[in-house]
Amino acid sequence: MFKGRHFDQSVILLCVRWYLAYGLSLRDLKEMMAERGVGVDHSTIHRWVVHFSPWLLERFNRRKCAVTRKWHFDETYIKVHGKWMYLYRAIDSAGDTVEFWFSKHRDLPAAKRFFHKALSRHGRPERVVIDGSQTNREAIVFCDTENRLRHLSRRASKRIRIRKSRYLNNCIEQDHRRIKRRVRPMLGFKSFASATATLAGVEMIHMMRKRQARYAYNPNPSIAEQFEIIAAA
Repeated sequence: MFKGRHFDQSVILLCVRWYLAYGLSLRDLKEMMAERGVGVDHSTIHRWVVHFSPWLLERFNRRKCAVTRKWHFDETYIKVHGKWMYLYRAIDSAGDTVEFWFSKHRDLPAAKRFFHKALSRHGRPERVVIDGSQTNREAIVFCDTENRLRHLSRRASKRIRIRKSRYLNNCIEQDHRRIKRRVRPMLGFKSFASATATLAGVEMIHMMRKRQARYAYNPNPSIAEQFEIIAAA
């Protein structure tokens, strides 16, 4: 993955990690690297972030711990090229990230795609808490019915319980804020593709902070150590 790159792997990973984890702009990082004797353009750092974030997330997901069977599901707004788009997210009863999906639209097909992805990766939950969104409820019912017909096991025979409650969904609203706090200094994304890739990295860092992955020889690694482990895997 790093073969043939003009810069060393350690420099690339450092820039990607700092950009995803902290409230820095690309030009901030350019200045910081210049102080360390590394001349790299801000556009090059942006290309690294877009290129390596999905790859790092894929490797992180191989180590991701199982989530509980009680989920909170909601979507939030992210601006891309002056237009609002939608980040669908779910966390479990322990506050760990279940899944996320970035969409240009806030509609039933987008909600279905998100929930299909969550079910395929994490299995069936017992209960899902949502706010008052009828669209999200319809997506859960549709995916649940389809999943139960496909898997005729005892676990799949029970319908997913859906509970509508803004109060009970405050936990995911708080979790949204941590993602948006990092996105805000980026001053908006220029394209849907770059937003999708960058948000994958931001979500990965958020999961790293929540200790959602297993590492055999290091039970409590720092974010820097987690980057090194998954890049070397």
